[in-house]
Amino acid sequence: MPNNIVFSELALELQATAREIARKHVLPGAVKHDKEQKYNFEAARAVAAAGLFKTFIPKEYGGHGAGVLALALVTEELARADSGFGVAFAVNALGSFPIILGGTEEQKKKWLPQIARGDKFVAFCLSEKYAGSDAGGLSVTAEEDGDHYVICGEKKWTTNGGVADIYSVFCVTDPTSKSRRISAIVVEKGTPGFTIGKVEDKMGIRTVPVVETHFDRCRVPKTNLIGGKPGMGFKHAMMTLDYARPGVAAQAVGAAQGSLDLALVYANRRQQFGAPISSFQMVQKMLADMAMKTEASRWLVYACAAAIDAGMADTISKRAAMAKCFATDTAMEVATDAVQIFGGYGFMEDYPIAKCFRDAKILQIYEGTNQVQRMVIARNLVKEAEGLAYLRPYLPTEVQKTYKGTEIRGHAAAGASSGG
Repeated sequence: MPNNIVFSELALELQATAREIARKHVLPGAVKHDKEQKYNFEAARAVAAAGLFKTFIPKEYGGHGAGVLALALVTEELARADSGFGVAFAVNALGSFPIILGGTEEQKKKWLPQIARGDKFVAFCLSEKYAGSDAGGLSVTAEEDGDHYVICGEKKWTTNGGVADIYSVFCVTDPTSKSRRISAIVVEKGTPGFTIGKVEDKMGIRTVPVVETHFDRCRVPKTNLIGGKPGMGFKHAMMTLDYARPGVAAQAVGAAQGSLDLALVYANRRQQFGAPISSFQMVQKMLADMAMKTEASRWLVYACAAAIDAGMADTISKRAAMAKCFATDTAMEVATDAVQIFGGYGFMEDYPIAKCFRDAKILQIYEGTNQVQRMVIARNLVKEAEGLAYLRPYLPTEVQKTYKGTEIRGHAAAGASSGG
């Protein structure tokens, strides 16, 4: 269990607050909001009143400055009650990280205090119909026009769209450049030319809207260019995703734990052949595997988040990919086994375990598919192999003579977001 040897007192306080809000305001309405596809504003207000949106905002801008590890703890608790609401909370961090990591001082002072108070919700606009994992393939443009940028095009799968007030939008500002092609620009709700298009009818996480965002000659002041310098958007996007992936992984841990909780209670109560099914070895084996993988995911996420807080920049990309990939695969596996334990009841929408199953699938897809995460992990491992030269004498002689290093080829832009 978490303790103050590993976690700060503030992080544990925020976790406890999130657990209380999850049980009082998130869990009771989870099924209702899922069926109606409505945002849980009651829970969001409770989160704001408790100061949980301050978790990921630096102290100098009205936040707690509690770090990514504390963000993971809070997200996990909320997602344990409702994976959809866990997304609704964590996406505010995703949309804020471009400003936190790359924004000018003026931009941080303007927007971050509003986010910390919960006065403004945030969204992250990267994905397009023809640019999901390939973040370098964006087509939405932003052309200079005096003191403004004019944005044209549409974004796909914008999580929190319509609810959000602030949108971090990634656009092509220099189509002739390969390395400085993309910039990030803040677009505020109500800006002329900015509209919400199609609202997606999703398989899961139905309490948080996912939409198309349309930009029809949307005029935005140049002061909204994140960082104040064009061409930094790809860097901002990749940094953001590395910082945000532990949040997705924490959602997955919460989702897995929520599925396991339901399966445990059901297995103890469900009688077959005169005994609870939790006494059957096959069911016990399933429960044990579910618990081990959930716990392994939890500490992989915590280790990744702690590395980010410690500033271990050289390891963040690999750690974030590992945490996201393993935890989300686990969430899907645990939810699937939980449905199996419920038997026929698990297939019925009358019970929340079916929702857990539906919610889990998207975790393997958005903010970088798990196939892409494995590419990121492998590329990092191959680079690290260069530091293992002391092992070369233990290789076959013919390999020692021909060894010149190995490269895994992949798209430089891979690892982006599908859905946000």
